Formats: sequence, structure tokens, C-alpha cells
Amino acid sequence: MDGLSLAPEIADYYDGKDEARRLLDAADGRLELIRTQEILRRFLPNGGLDVLDVGGATGIHSTWLTADGHRCLVVDPVSKHVTAAREAGLRAEVGDARALPVESGSFDAVLLMGPLYHLPDPNERALVLSEAVRVARPGAVVAAAAIGRFASLFENAGLGILARPKVNASVAGIMASGELIQPPPGRFTTAFFHPPALLVNEMTAAGIDDVRVFAVEGPAWGMLRAAEARGVTIGDEDDDPLFASVLAAARMADDHPELLAAASHLLAVGVVAG
Repeated sequence: MDGLSLAPEIADYYDGKDEARRLLDAADGRLELIRTQEILRRFLPNGGLDVLDVGGATGIHSTWLTADGHRCLVVDPVSKHVTAAREAGLRAEVGDARALPVESGSFDAVLLMGPLYHLPDPNERALVLSEAVRVARPGAVVAAAAIGRFASLFENAGLGILARPKVNASVAGIMASGELIQPPPGRFTTAFFHPPALLVNEMTAAGIDDVRVFAVEGPAWGMLRAAEARGVTIGDEDDDPLFASVLAAARMADDHPELLAAASHLLAVGVVAG
């Protein structure tokens, strides 16, 4: 990885987490997965594409993309994720988003579904995006996920803990700078929270055109988070009115960019300039 390495606190965090379960068990995680699939399929509608899944963890997105007929390669800095992806039958390599171990101009789509989360340094985020452009073919789709700048505000308010002084101070800091640096162990790790306009600007500066940003979970995702925190069991769209309602709100928000600020995650999609 050309001397690059994952920050120790980030490596420790993911070594202790089953990242795939986040998108399969919690209601807001399942909402994120459904919406990510819906959005990406608008831009990757047909099988047969070479897709690079950067920071793809255990390959949860590559699994369904492979089922859609695409040829996927997972690159992730956490070795246990790569092992799990390979055990699931996926092609996977250990690698860093800032120095991808793949040839230039070799992919029809590049997914950055996590790397931008954990790089507070704008120069490192620029490096990730420039690497995505390097390995993409002209006209390739680049999709980059980010955490919304106000996600921690909505989450902690819904959990009923925002009034606690330490939590309030932490959230205020994130809202001001976008940075969460080495938080107490357990809940999360070093991270960066994007406002939508900054995400667009960073992608455009890297040579990605026609960037559009989506509010992945929409404006009502915090209702799911708050309900589960209070012991409510939440089903899926077909059997739970709350889940169905929150999903409907997310879909309706796609045509209203003023609602982007309420999202937990943003997904920006653009095309590499020819």
C-alpha cells in the first residue's frame, strides 16, 4: 500500500465489528442497504460491468452486484473483511483506497462505499477520489458514500442523549468542523461528516462530472433508530408500517435536494470525464 496504513483506532474498530450485520440487522441499516441498491441500479442497470468495490468490507454490495451479473473486485484494508469476502466466493484483495492495487483504466464503475468516512484530512480524500478516477475507464460511474454532516445530531436526539453535556459538545464539534477525532471506544471511530456541497466539490475537483447527491435513508431514518433503541422490533417494508413509511419518505426526498441535510448517509454518483 505504498507506505499507507489504516489508522490504528479505525483498524481496531472494524476488527471488533461484523460490518455486514450492520446492514442486515438494524432497521436503519436495512433501509440503507435497500436504498443503496435502488440508487446504484439506476446507474448500473445492466450486467456485465467490471466493478471495483473500494472499502467494500465483507462484500455485501458486491454480492448483490454479482447476482446482477457484474464482475466485482473488493478492495479493503481490513484483512478479516477480505477473508470473509473470499469465503463468500468473491474476488477480494487487501488494499488502501489511497493507493489502489489495480491497473489504471480497468473498471466500468468504482464504488467508494466507506473510505471517505474516515479521512478528516481533505488531501487524503482527494487522493482517494483521484485513485478512483485513475482506475476507471472514460465514462465510468463513480459512486461515493459519505456520512451526512448532521447525522450525529439526528441520531443522538432520537436516542434521547443529546442534552448530555459531553454528547452535546461532541455533536456541536462535528457540526462545526465535520471531524470526529478518536472518540471514546465503542460507538464509532475517527470520522468525517460531509455537507452535500463539499462532497460534490471534492468529486468535481477529481475529474468526476454530472455529480448528483442522494439522501440514502431520507429525512425520517431517525424514527427507526429511536424506535429500536426503545426496544421496538421493526420488520421490513412488507410487514411493518413504520419501515414502509420511512422508506417512502426516502424515495420522495430524491427530488428535493433541500432534504439532503437530514440524511444519515449521502451517496454521490457521477461519471469520469472522457
